Amino acid sequence: MERRKFITLGVTAGIAAGSLPGSTLAGTPKIEVPGKRYQKGLSPWPVCLDTATIRPASLKDKVKIAAKAGYDAIEPWDGELQKFEAEGGSLKDLGKEIKDLGLFVPSVIGLWNALPPTKDLWESSLKDTRNRMRMAADIGAEHIQTIPNTVGENYSQKWVADRYRDIIEIGINEFKIYPALVFVKYFPVKTLGQAAGIAMDANHPHAMIIPDVYHMYISEGGFEAIKLLRGEMIAIFQFNDAPASPALAQLNDEHRVYPGDGILPLEQIFKDLKGTGFKGCVSLEIYNPEYWKGDLQKVAETGLRKTLEVFQKAGV
Repeated sequence: MERRKFITLGVTAGIAAGSLPGSTLAGTPKIEVPGKRYQKGLSPWPVCLDTATIRPASLKDKVKIAAKAGYDAIEPWDGELQKFEAEGGSLKDLGKEIKDLGLFVPSVIGLWNALPPTKDLWESSLKDTRNRMRMAADIGAEHIQTIPNTVGENYSQKWVADRYRDIIEIGINEFKIYPALVFVKYFPVKTLGQAAGIAMDANHPHAMIIPDVYHMYISEGGFEAIKLLRGEMIAIFQFNDAPASPALAQLNDEHRVYPGDGILPLEQIFKDLKGTGFKGCVSLEIYNPEYWKGDLQKVAETGLRKTLEVFQKAGV
């Protein structure tokens, strides 16, 4: 075979096999294989609506609002799942309706009181923990948030990590659901770094965290650590924006605003998130009572529009 033909065939085979993108040969262009896009190509991630953003609506109405607004997914809370069942609803049927409307459930909030500081409290918490996992599984959720609200101010990181590992095992083996750890400024585990440390010390291949940009800001943990994460460690990424006032120390959950309407460096945050290789869902989570007074369909649509505007500015 003549030399030129051999080289041509070799390059063609290399492209087909995906062997050239990392090549450092001089003059050989790096071939970028585009990842899946969402929102008509405007987002590298599926966009989710946290149901607290439109809290006054019923759960079924929230599902319809999210679908009509154009979201890819919906993230409900355990309390509304419990209420739905108590009123005679079937979560499995609701899960089918969610799927039929073109949505999915990346996460449910959450496992409250699931990480208490003593063995007796831990054992007594498991009944509620399992029931919350069961509800989340019935609706078709992939993850459930493990909330460290009861670990205690002087918590033992080893104890919490060990119990989180136990929760992961229960979730996977009994409910085929993957519990992920959150951090909240108002609870003892306040920062991304603290949550990441616990997840790492859990020493489990499925240990994951759920960052929230608002708590990264108000806990004063900052955003630089996003660059240090691998995308596989993030179960779902929650976002919103924070206003310039009131002052940082006075900010509470009700002060969250639409993406782009506040002062958080969201464009850089999303650039850094993309750099981790994260492929999961991003979830808009706003607890602003002023928004709840308005047309909830418009609130959902405005949230999605402003989210995509931030993505466009970030160039992700």
